[in-house]
Parts: sequence; structure tokens; C-alpha cells
Amino acid sequence: MRIPEAGALLAGINRWTAIESKSNDPDGIAAMMSQAEQDFRAAGLMTERIPGRDGCGDHFRARAPWGGDGPGVLVLCHLDTVHAAGTLKINPIRTEDDRAYGPGIYDMKGCVYIAMTAAATLIDAGRETPLPLRYLVVSDEEIGSPTSRPLIEAEADNAKYVLVVEPARDGGKVVTSRKGSARMTLTAHGRASHSGLRHQDGESAILEVARQIVDLEAMTDYDSGLTVNVGMVNGGTGVNVVPDRCTAEIDLRMTEPKDGAAAVARILALKPYNSEIKLEISGGVNRPPFRKSNAIASLYEHARTLAAELDIDLIDTFTGGGSDGNFTAARAPTLDGMGVDGHGAHTLDEHLLISSLVPRMLLLRRMFETLE
Repeated sequence: MRIPEAGALLAGINRWTAIESKSNDPDGIAAMMSQAEQDFRAAGLMTERIPGRDGCGDHFRARAPWGGDGPGVLVLCHLDTVHAAGTLKINPIRTEDDRAYGPGIYDMKGCVYIAMTAAATLIDAGRETPLPLRYLVVSDEEIGSPTSRPLIEAEADNAKYVLVVEPARDGGKVVTSRKGSARMTLTAHGRASHSGLRHQDGESAILEVARQIVDLEAMTDYDSGLTVNVGMVNGGTGVNVVPDRCTAEIDLRMTEPKDGAAAVARILALKPYNSEIKLEISGGVNRPPFRKSNAIASLYEHARTLAAELDIDLIDTFTGGGSDGNFTAARAPTLDGMGVDGHGAHTLDEHLLISSLVPRMLLLRRMFETLE
């Protein structure tokens, strides 16, 4: 197979982007994973479907037709998105100059497609890589990888290197460290009453949560890298009812594991302002910090040298966002952000840069060819 042009790559990516696949949409996920697995097989890779569980969709493994069972190169992918069915009507697939738009096109269907194509060009040319080449494609990354994490960690334990094809950052940068994250839920149980007739008999769960939110947000410490964000609040049954229940969803990000552990412990120990209110608190750290080790630094330098051959000035960066690379970085040297360049992940402005498709695909191919 000759190296495909950007237009051919984009046509395949658009075909995937047309399948809306929000993490909790079983029909969309099933359609997306089936199409991707079919395309991986057509590219010459062998695949194995992994049934979903606990309400999450299927995953699949893929591998090149060479190499044994020993440590190899793991290419870590996800094909779920944050965009609900119907988003295509608001952010339709289209091209404007160098930008290709669509929900999930940048994070990260375009990334997975070029990673698959990089292997396809080698298979078609009859060129084997020094190490076994394996892919894990999951369907629940955007919701914290609740069912795929054991698979990711097991695959990483049998990997010499991990390449995470999350999208590139800030003009093509790769990621060598990330914040860790925690997700927690705070629920207040109060007592309902009529807001006009018997207001004094009620105990407002919303008022309790509001007070707790002020304290939670005040835990944020930019100097240490700890942030606490209450991103969703839900409570009450009517405007004329003192609310008996309110729930707050909490997102924590941390640079140091000890800071995350301390923050989680502090939240779990929260006491109600109103003694008549009962608090229910759950959750904890779901992604450990991804820290740049010497081995990760060496892997980055290798990629930077290869990128220079392609006239790419490859810069590495730290990001506050999490990925499945958080699970692998302590298990095998991991280089993240190896996918396409673009902007607007998780927004209605999401797009990739068409000019990045071929160079980023070639960089992945060169990594596959040279890692040993």
C-alpha cells in the first residue's frame, strides 16, 4: 500500500465520525465498534471482540500478523465520545479550509483511524516491526474507563512501550505527564415540606449542598495543582417544595498522589451543617497521576528524533486532562497525544487539521518500525 493522501484518510475518518457513539449510547457504541473492528480486519490485523458489561459497550483487541506473545508495542485507543446522538445536526461533518469538523473527529476517531492505517501500510508492504504490534480499542474512556481499566492494565503489563493515540495538544505537542483525577458524589437527604404552608417543617437538601459546595471549591490550590470542581448539581421536586434530596457531582484533579488521597479523605469525612440532614458520599481516585519518568523521557526523545525526519518539531507537554495513559505510565514507558492535531475536543467546535493527518500517521509508522 502506498502512503495514502490526506483526502483518503479523511474519507475513512468521516465514515467513522458519521456513527455517533456517546459512551452511554449502547446502539451507537455497538455500531461504532463493529465498523471499526471490520476496518481493522480489512487492514490486515487480527481482532478479538471483548463483550461489554455493567451497561458499557464492547471493546476489542487487534494485532498485526507477526510477533509472538512477548512484550510489544501497545497502541491504546478509544472510540466513545462525549457527544449525544443528534450532535451531527449541530456540528455536521464538513471541511472548512484545513479544518475537518464533526463530533468525535478529533477526540479521537481521526487518531484511531490513522493509527490503524499506519499498521495497514506496513502489512501491505510485507514489513514486520521488531516488536509485536497490538491495539486495544475501548468504548468507555470518556466516562473513566470503568470496565476497560483491567484490560488496559493487563495489556500494559505485557507491553514494552505504550503509545496512546489521544489527540495532540496545542499545535501538535505530545503528552508526557498528566494530572490524576477523582470522581465523587455527595448526596444530601433532608425532609420535604410545603414551602408555603409548612416551610418551617422542612430541611432543605439543596441548602445543605450549597453550603458544602463553597467548602469543596475552596479546597482548590493552584500552587499544588489540586483543583476541585462541582460540575453537576441535581435536586428538588418542585419550586414550591422544600427539597428533601440533592446530589452534587465532584471532579478532582491532582499532580501528586498524596494530594489526591488527602482531598478524597477530606471529602469522605464531610459533616453536615444541618444536623437534621444526612450526607451520603461515595467515589475516589479513578486515574492516578501520569508522571514523566526517565524511561518516558527517553521514549519521547526517540519520537522527537523520528519527527524531525518528517520536518515535525515535536514538543512534549503536561496536561490537566486524564486519559487511559494514566493507567499505563507506571507500568510501561508511555507516550500520549500521538494522534492528530486539531482543537475543540468535547465542544461543538471540534475539528482536526487535515494537514496533520499524513505526518502524524507517518510518525506512528516510524515508531512501529523502530521501537525494539
